[in-house]
Amino acid sequence: MSALAEFDLVIRGGTVATASDTFRADVGIRDGRIVALAEGLETGGEVIDASGKLVLPGGIEAHCHIEQESGMGLMPADDYRSGSISAAFGGNSCFVPFAGQRRGMTIAETVALYDSRAAPKSVIDYSYHLIVTDPTELALTTELPEAFARGITSFKVFMTYDQAKIDDGQFLDILAVAKAHGALTMVHAENDAMIEWISRRLLDAGHTEPRYHAVSHPALAEEEAIHRAISLARLVDAPLLVVHVSTPGGAKLVRDARRSGAKVFGETCPQYLFLTRDDLDRPGREGAKFICSPPLRDRATQEALWGHVQSGTFSLVSSDHAPYRFDQSGKFHAGPDASFRQIANGMPGIEMRLPLLFSEGVNKGRITLNQFVALSATNAARIYGMYPAKGTIAIGADADIAIWDAGEVRIAGEMHDAMDYNPYLGFEVTGWPVTVLNRGNRIVDGGELCASPGDGRFVVRKPVDLTGMPGHRADELNPEKNFGAKIAP
Repeated sequence: MSALAEFDLVIRGGTVATASDTFRADVGIRDGRIVALAEGLETGGEVIDASGKLVLPGGIEAHCHIEQESGMGLMPADDYRSGSISAAFGGNSCFVPFAGQRRGMTIAETVALYDSRAAPKSVIDYSYHLIVTDPTELALTTELPEAFARGITSFKVFMTYDQAKIDDGQFLDILAVAKAHGALTMVHAENDAMIEWISRRLLDAGHTEPRYHAVSHPALAEEEAIHRAISLARLVDAPLLVVHVSTPGGAKLVRDARRSGAKVFGETCPQYLFLTRDDLDRPGREGAKFICSPPLRDRATQEALWGHVQSGTFSLVSSDHAPYRFDQSGKFHAGPDASFRQIANGMPGIEMRLPLLFSEGVNKGRITLNQFVALSATNAARIYGMYPAKGTIAIGADADIAIWDAGEVRIAGEMHDAMDYNPYLGFEVTGWPVTVLNRGNRIVDGGELCASPGDGRFVVRKPVDLTGMPGHRADELNPEKNFGAKIAP
């Protein structure tokens, strides 16, 4: 291990942490991969002095909306250039934005469109989650399997929004196709009829201000939809990931399903851990900055969700970065006096996700450093088919690494995205990534961008990792319990 020039780069003197272990070691990197973990590595190549710092896997941001038209036809502020740069400054070396199928588009056309957007611009590695809004026979039998063969192994469906929602039968069809090919179905779970019913009554009574967005999306709407989504997934024993869980009841449904043997994963987001519905009631139109769906809840919900983060209910804490500017190109596309129903849903957060989770989680003793690594990188790599190439520090893995200064204090301000506001403005954060590598190349170092648009590569992903999740198939589809009838989803 002492021969000079054996490594292209050595990260020396840091404390390495994975999802399971913490240890002192130098990291030797060659040809973009980790090839040695030992003390006293020598090299004729570059050296990064990580003394007094943490050497962690680069974050994997697995829920973000980048250069993707919304159901309202709006394009968010960030394209793959600005979005990937902001992700990198937040400690991420890889992300998986959504590739949204518009009704009337084929899956193949959707993938080609997002290839043209991502490949020339992203500074970090990337893949896509397909949003399926038009599950035609061609899509189910040919195009989704083709996308899976290409390495796109996760699909997302919506139970609300007129331009995206599918019915329960279509949901079952997609779950069955995903199961057959080892793919994972993600779901935005809210009861559309409940939201529509309450919204109509609020608007008829003249309640249009941003604060009524939270009223129109009751906790029960999320809980009913999560229960229904889990039931549909259990019927065909298909893996399911419930995104952006915002309620204690929804989290409990995920927890109980996992305990009962269902192949169910859960995710929550920083906005539900750090912001509340009081932010929707800020003076003037400021509350519009905090409109997202599901909506922000209350302080008691924050504490309950932190408990579920600590206990392992949630496999992921993702940003749900959906950046719409605070102007007529974004939030107020329907005019300055738009009602809560017309204001664009979503807020930025891709750069703040990991610093917030580290500061309030690790540094305040809510979670361990190893839990942080799992929530920031390892679990996403496992669930979305990128492990062990990504999501860990191990010999043979890609040298996707974030070096953290655990004691650096910053006041959240302007970020590197294309937004005109930061919902976490003024938050004091302790702990920040100071150097980020992607396949051994510096992306961010000392506050400077070191990568160029197009440096990121598409990640071909494997099937979802269901290790330790035996599953639960409904008796009606079990040939041994249905009088010999063979019913295959």
